[in-house]
Amino acid sequence: MNKPNLLFIYTDEQAFNTLKAYGNDQIDMPNLNRLADRSHVFERMYVTQPVCTPSRSSLLTGLYPHTNGCSENNVPLAQTTKCLPEMVDGDYVTAHFGKWHLGDEVFAQHGFQHWASVEDQYQKYFSEGRDKAARSSYHDHLIAQGLTPKNGDYFSRGEAARLPEELGKPAYVAEMANDFLRTHIDMPFVLYVNFFEPHMPFFSPRDDQYPLESIPLPDNFDHELANDSPLKTRIMKEQFRRHGHSGMALETEDDWKRMIAHYWGLCSLVDTHIGSILDTLEACGLDDSTMIVFTSDHGDMMGAHRLLTKCFMYEEAARVPFLVKLPGQTQGKLISGAFSQIDVVPTILDYLGATGPDGLQGNSLRRWIEAKSEAVPDSDVFMEWSGGNNGLGDVVGEVSTRDWMHEFYKQGEIVAAMSDPVRTVYTQDGWKFNFSQLGEHELFQLTVDPGETDNIYGRTNIEFVNSLVAKIRDWQHRTQDTVPVSPIDR
Repeated sequence: MNKPNLLFIYTDEQAFNTLKAYGNDQIDMPNLNRLADRSHVFERMYVTQPVCTPSRSSLLTGLYPHTNGCSENNVPLAQTTKCLPEMVDGDYVTAHFGKWHLGDEVFAQHGFQHWASVEDQYQKYFSEGRDKAARSSYHDHLIAQGLTPKNGDYFSRGEAARLPEELGKPAYVAEMANDFLRTHIDMPFVLYVNFFEPHMPFFSPRDDQYPLESIPLPDNFDHELANDSPLKTRIMKEQFRRHGHSGMALETEDDWKRMIAHYWGLCSLVDTHIGSILDTLEACGLDDSTMIVFTSDHGDMMGAHRLLTKCFMYEEAARVPFLVKLPGQTQGKLISGAFSQIDVVPTILDYLGATGPDGLQGNSLRRWIEAKSEAVPDSDVFMEWSGGNNGLGDVVGEVSTRDWMHEFYKQGEIVAAMSDPVRTVYTQDGWKFNFSQLGEHELFQLTVDPGETDNIYGRTNIEFVNSLVAKIRDWQHRTQDTVPVSPIDR
C-alpha cells in the first residue's frame, strides 16, 4: 500500500458509550456509526490522563504526560518536543483545525502548516513575545459575519454555544476541513480536526433534540460513594449536587436527565458536521487513499456515580471511542482487549511509512489491526493523574475551590485531595488498580463490576495487590516516571 493520507478527527470530552459500536443506539449518530461499521473498532481504549491538555499531549507526541511535561491543563507543550507532523516526511501538507490546548492556542506550530483556531480562553498562557491581543480564526470569522462579542473582547464559550448552528464552532471547523480537502485533492496530507464539543458548557442549538422521557440514567447513577472512595471524588459529587453545572441544577433525576439530554444533543451536533467532512472526503475521491482515525481526548462521567465531567479514573472519564479506517476499507472489525492512546502516534507513523524519533513510549497497533484472527493483547494499560485540575477553573499550579468546601475541609485537605498523584494499571483480565499517594487506593474487578461500585482493595490479598503495584513500578522505570510508588504494607 502506498503511503496514505491521514484524516485524524478527535472530539473533546466524548465518552466511549456514546456510539452504537459501544452499545448505545439511542443517540442519533448516523455518521460516526456508519464510520464505525467500516472501521476497526477498539473495544477498550484508554487515555493516558483523563483531562484535556495531558491527554492531547500524548495523542500528538506519543509520550506520557509525565514525560512531555504536560501534566496538567494549560501547561504548554515544549517547542522542542515533536508532534506527529514533525515526524513525517516533507511531502505531506499538514493542517490542524479546532481546539489545540497545548499552548499558544491561535498560532500555527509543531509542523502544522495550515491552522484554524476556535478558542480565546488561553491568552494569559501565551509564550513570552506572543501577541496576547491575537484572537482565534473563529473570532475573526464571526466578526466577518457581522457579530460583536458581548463582552467587547472575545466570544466566550457560552456565547458561542448559543449561536445558531450554522455559526457555531462545529460548522466552522467542518467548513475549514472541507475547504482544505477540496484544495489538496492531488497532494498527500495530514489533517487533524478537533471539535470542541461535546465539552462543557452543556448547551447548544440541539438542547431539545432528546425528550427527557427517552433518557436513561446510568446503571451506577445511584451508587453511594463510601469513605473508601477518594476524597476528591466525594467533594466533586457534593459540588455538583449543590451547584449543578452550566446553569442547570443537578439535584433530581430529571435534572440529570436534562443534562444528559443536552450532552446527547452536543454529540449529535458534532456527528452532523463530522458527516460533512466524511462526505467531502468521498466526493473528492480520497476515501481509498486516506486513513481515518476517530477518538476523543477523554470521556465524561455524565451521571455515573452522580458525577460530571472528567478528572476521575473511572471508566466513563478514562475510556474513549477509537476507530481506525484504513484506505478503502468497507467492512468493520471489533478488536477486543484493552489499549492505550500512547500507541496512537506509533500506529499512524507505521502506516505513513515513518519511523519517528527515538523514545516514543508506545507501540504500533498494526499487528492487531491486521490480525487474521482475534488475538488478545498481551500488555497492561497504564494511566496517570497529576496536577490539580478539577474542572472548576483550572489554573496552572493551583487548585480551584468553592467556599462551601471550607465548611467541611481544611484548605490543605482539599489541595491534597485534588492534587493526589494517582497511577493506574488495567490488566487484560479486567483488574483495575488505582495507586494513591494519599493511600486512597481503589481496586475494581471490571469483569464482575463494570460500574466500579465495589472497591475491593481492603478485602483483597495484599500479595496480589502488590503484584499490581509491581506492574506500576516496572512501567514507571520504563517511562522514567518519578512519582513515588512503593509496595503496600497493611
